[in-house]
Amino acid sequence: MKSIMLIDDSATMLMSLRQTLEMSGFKVETASDGAQALDKLKTIPKPDLIITDINMPNMNGIEFIRHARQLLRFTPILTLTTESQQSRREEAKKLGATGWLVKPVGGQDLIRIIRQVLPNV
Repeated sequence: MKSIMLIDDSATMLMSLRQTLEMSGFKVETASDGAQALDKLKTIPKPDLIITDINMPNMNGIEFIRHARQLLRFTPILTLTTESQQSRREEAKKLGATGWLVKPVGGQDLIRIIRQVLPNV
């Protein structure tokens, strides 16, 4: 079973995404900001994929990607955000983000994208 870490400061968004992913057969770990996610990454098995919001308190998604790439070189990291600024996209990509999704993303679309990023799912 493939595992996905979701990082978002919206409890509603985490609940909705978790439900969609678990119904599609993924194991899901959640965090409410980048700092909490980094702490969890030190104690849980490495996820197969990380999906992070950009605008969060404590540690935003851009900072999270910068730190996560030191721990996880090859794990795909998708951003899922309302942020659509090209400069933020380029910054995230430069730091190691695999892809950029703009909210809202439907459940079927999200699963399709995950299957493109994670082979053999």
